[in-house]
Amino acid sequence: MKFNTKTIHGGQKPDAAYGSVMPPIYQTSTYAQSTPGGHKGYEYSRTHNPTRTALENAFASLENGKYGLAFSSGLAAIDAILKLLKPGDEVVSTNDLYGGTYRLFTKIYEDFGIKFHFTGMENAKRIEDNINENTKLIWVETPTNPMLNIIDIVSVAKIAKRYEVLLAVDNTFATPYLQQPLELGADIVMHSATKYLGGHSDLVMGALIVKDKDLAARLYFIQNACGAVCGPQDAFLALRGIKTLHIRMQRHCENGHAVAEYLAQHPKIENVYWPGFQNHPNHDIAKSQMKAYGGMVSFTTKGNNYEEAIKIVENLKIFTLAESLGGVESLAGHPASMTHASIPKEEREKIGVVDSLIRLSVGIEDEADLIADLKQAID
Repeated sequence: MKFNTKTIHGGQKPDAAYGSVMPPIYQTSTYAQSTPGGHKGYEYSRTHNPTRTALENAFASLENGKYGLAFSSGLAAIDAILKLLKPGDEVVSTNDLYGGTYRLFTKIYEDFGIKFHFTGMENAKRIEDNINENTKLIWVETPTNPMLNIIDIVSVAKIAKRYEVLLAVDNTFATPYLQQPLELGADIVMHSATKYLGGHSDLVMGALIVKDKDLAARLYFIQNACGAVCGPQDAFLALRGIKTLHIRMQRHCENGHAVAEYLAQHPKIENVYWPGFQNHPNHDIAKSQMKAYGGMVSFTTKGNNYEEAIKIVENLKIFTLAESLGGVESLAGHPASMTHASIPKEEREKIGVVDSLIRLSVGIEDEADLIADLKQAID
């Protein structure tokens, strides 16, 4: 089954009760049993819910995995991965990553005895410098948030296999439409389904997808035991969003390209970060492991002027100044004071998250309107 068909039919079948084409919202906490332990596959909705099962099947299908898990948020999904570890274990992570992930790593799990090494992974060989006998997990974002750095998943997967450590890839920015990390050697794929998978800025959710049965069993146990699951209403909304993922992503990519090209030619703009540019670091890797280059674009103004950056985002009319990304509407953010404020300033600036950096989530509006909006705000 081709990807565009999978978004609509992958892992899905009509509801058994009445043939409903869309999985019903099973808004229930518990299920009747004919005898203790005698049920139809569902006993309590923290453990399983038919609407969530349908969504988890869809997640697995999109990423060419075998097992999907839905959580109450992207951070809850990452939290479940970290609960595979124990005190004394170590993690090698990319140094350019979502601020909430960095906060979870450093402010929560370091206190539980997990050690994190943050390194630039544009050259995969740097990872090996941080691996030792305690390393149990490599954490990758690609493209990264917000600098859109590209990491070679195949090369990192070879390192992970050589040292027998797990490789988890946050695929939120790319989505399975553009990139499928399990096919490239990853063990776990994570999504903030709040973003492109849901696609309409109306839910908060996380997803994990794996191929290995034993790894899936460990994660399902954590999901049930800790209880950070999504509700059936959100599962229904995510299923609806997934059905248009392929056509939305086409427009996100087209508009992202147009916006990046416009910004690159603007005299007041210093740097534009977008993986589709031939001079973007690791562009050739992006070209080989991604179908297209996505709708995320970051840029800095000349002179690294904080006040100018704030003025731009405050004066946008069609781009909305807001957290998050991946919805049908275009959003603008100031990472240093919003999504990445939890990362110390000196650490942010080492990776390029300077005070003038603006991150755009380019939506599916008309590209001419988006460019006109950027023009009036910058000029």
